[in-house]
Amino acid sequence: MKRILFTLLSLFITFVAFSQNDQVIPKTDPALGLRADGKIWVVMAVCLTILAGLFIYVISIDRKISRLEKNSR
Repeated sequence: MKRILFTLLSLFITFVAFSQNDQVIPKTDPALGLRADGKIWVVMAVCLTILAGLFIYVISIDRKISRLEKNSR
């Protein structure tokens, strides 16, 4: 009885999942609006600024650790 119930439940879930694919869902690309407005360059500049800041921070921490290691010898 449990097998039959589980099989029917699985088939029902699969049927519901496939029925959702038949709906027409408009595909919108969030980057498309940013590109059209020219704001994508602002987003890119902010991302690059954050990455550059992270790299500078990691390099400075590495130098400090190297100095501490050298002084501890």
